[in-house]
Amino acid sequence: MSAIYNFCAGPAMLPQAVMQKAQQELINWNGLGVSVMEISHRSKEFMALTQHAEKTLRTLMDIPKNYHVLFMHGGGRGQFTNVVNNFLGDNGKALYLVNGQWSTAAVKEAIKLVGENNIDQVNIIENIDGLNQVVLPDFSAHSDDYRYLHFCANETVDGIEILDEIECPWPVVVDLSSTIMSRKIDVSKYGLIYAGAQKNIGPSGLSIVIVRDDMLQLPSLPQSSIMDYRIAQANDSMFNTPPTFAWYLAAEVFDWLTSVGGVAAMEALNQQKAQMLYDCIDNNPFYTNGVCKQNRSRMNVTFQLSDSSLDSEFLAQAEQAGLVALKGHRVVGGMRASIYNAMPLAGVQALVDFMQAFAKQHS
Repeated sequence: MSAIYNFCAGPAMLPQAVMQKAQQELINWNGLGVSVMEISHRSKEFMALTQHAEKTLRTLMDIPKNYHVLFMHGGGRGQFTNVVNNFLGDNGKALYLVNGQWSTAAVKEAIKLVGENNIDQVNIIENIDGLNQVVLPDFSAHSDDYRYLHFCANETVDGIEILDEIECPWPVVVDLSSTIMSRKIDVSKYGLIYAGAQKNIGPSGLSIVIVRDDMLQLPSLPQSSIMDYRIAQANDSMFNTPPTFAWYLAAEVFDWLTSVGGVAAMEALNQQKAQMLYDCIDNNPFYTNGVCKQNRSRMNVTFQLSDSSLDSEFLAQAEQAGLVALKGHRVVGGMRASIYNAMPLAGVQALVDFMQAFAKQHS
């Protein structure tokens, strides 16, 4: 059987080596004769796994000592709520940068939580124009004292990525769900980083939160204990039973990433993959991408066919060729190739070869 390359935006493909190891260990993990899903999350074996996972992640991302690493429930959407509940107590204000679908969803959640009567607590900067270009504003022009600025580094639906560091006078909260460990970042620039697992970390249901000490001193709103960052930190992310299998797979992904050279090596590979695919789109009039080049996502490459009536045929032939999950999000249509860390260069090359052949077939 020929190789299958999964371009799904999430839950996304996992590294083949990780999946093969998980298969081998599924019913006999760590020589215990049982699955990692079947042991106590407070056993010495699982505690060793969690400590190793955090240590490896800290090394991969060069996380400073004054940051806590939390393994939380709820995925990325769960953190939309958690950020507000943990930091906007006592009539705090927040500033949201909107550059696509997910940052819009975060704003809606924030407004829902503060209530329509307190909508002035959530200020919004819209930064998406007709060219799908993000122009960062001059934040010094804002006189308000915000608890945090929130933004989404990469919009998976729209294929828009903010690659610049954001400089502002307030703590920066960033959604890195689809870019975490895909490129190097300076963690010290952020008050809080969060990421749903299902793009570059592991299966859905788990989220990683990296939070600076001083952020945990901010007043919070009433909330569920299992979503309270302070309680999670005080209990080593074990206040209640965590998603143990997802945590196990995350630890395996961290080890795999270390084995292939870490984040710097992955960034170089991701740049190569994205450039190969964008070159194919730019050099063939059969395909178009409407995102400004400086904001083109390295993780989610969106494109349209010159004749949209061929979309169904393109997807059908692609699937026959082993290239699956290329249909664009229902909001924007067209095609989307998600090329996260686990996608090998060979997968992108196979897609480019198919796209060139398909264009020639219909020219």
